Amino acid sequence: MAKVAPEGLITALDVGSSKVSALIAQKTDDGQLVVLGTGQRESRGVKRGYVADMAATEQAIREAVEQAERIAGQNIEDVWVSFSAGGLVSDIVKLEADLGGHRVEQSDIDELLTAGRDAIDPQGKMVLHAQPTRYTVDGLAGVKHPLGLHADRLGVDIHVVATDGAPVRNLDHCVRSAHLEVRSIIAAPVATGLACLSEEERELGVALVEIGAGVTNVSVFAGGVLAGLASIAMGSSDITDDIASAFGTQRSWAERTKCFHGSANLSPRDNHEMIDVVPATPEAGDGPRITKAQLNAIIRQRLERLMLEIQKELRKLGFNDPVGRQIVLTGGGADLKGIADYAQQSLGSAVRVGRAKGLVALPEAHSGPAFATLAGLARFAAANPIDLRSLEPAHQLVTKASPGALLQRLMAAFRANY
Repeated sequence: MAKVAPEGLITALDVGSSKVSALIAQKTDDGQLVVLGTGQRESRGVKRGYVADMAATEQAIREAVEQAERIAGQNIEDVWVSFSAGGLVSDIVKLEADLGGHRVEQSDIDELLTAGRDAIDPQGKMVLHAQPTRYTVDGLAGVKHPLGLHADRLGVDIHVVATDGAPVRNLDHCVRSAHLEVRSIIAAPVATGLACLSEEERELGVALVEIGAGVTNVSVFAGGVLAGLASIAMGSSDITDDIASAFGTQRSWAERTKCFHGSANLSPRDNHEMIDVVPATPEAGDGPRITKAQLNAIIRQRLERLMLEIQKELRKLGFNDPVGRQIVLTGGGADLKGIADYAQQSLGSAVRVGRAKGLVALPEAHSGPAFATLAGLARFAAANPIDLRSLEPAHQLVTKASPGALLQRLMAAFRANY
């Protein structure tokens, strides 16, 4: 008989364009997350964050999870899955109810949240998250626990993340085809922010730039929540392709050379260090010899284009004040040597590379920026935040809904598709 999984077992599954990775963790009585096992396989069925080959994606998911199960010594049945493709939309819904001055009771909060669920209108999009973030009491914002306070008006800010439904359903189908139940599909920027950013950083305002293999996600956090996000159809695999094309070699050699010799910064020594290029086909004979400077020049050309796109999206998201800006880089592209310094010069802000925090016994090989989303999924699952989609429809709506433009904008941007 299969071994019964212990209580508090969490499995995270990150399905990316270059790799599929799984992590099994145990939540202890004191709230710690202890990593029991990890697994990883090359992703051959995902392009630019979208499932392009269901069979290949299903196989990679199955093998990554089986590897994690062997290491952990556990059989798992359900997973928390990341979604990192483009098309994600983030906004805040504001609702308010009249209380008439009495103390806030749990029933008041429940009715407000249920009404908030009914107010979300995603207009054909699929809602991934609908979570209350902060409450307002008589106009005072930022109240975390309103229970027991006297108030004339009680309001709530609901964070909503939505996306196109078809790509999510394709991902869900691949996971279920691997005989796994999907607990929830989480927007990758939400998970990555939990892993790499402190609560204070998310409160003060910070930009998170996740440079994946095929997609770069740009997210802005403010007031403790994800305030806006954008996706760029460019990533670290484009650098690999540029190297392979420029020097007539295979992608596998270009990827290894990028990781081992490549850098975002230039050095005078680069003109003297030589690299032997392996040709794309054996019939081509000996490949050319190039300098490290030639390699890094190709890398920097692609990075220049990427940084211009990142800067453009940051401006659109309102993250353009040069004073006090902090940018955190994650994703596999953040492992490139010197990329934080290069990004700081290009974007004009303080830049650091983000690494996963808050997990015990996380293997060194899975502790870098390329695995931040995986760790964030585990932390999200452990927190298991309230999701308004699980509430029953309201029988008694709140007496007053704030007429703010933000709610109107959201209802114009979405239509229900649960």
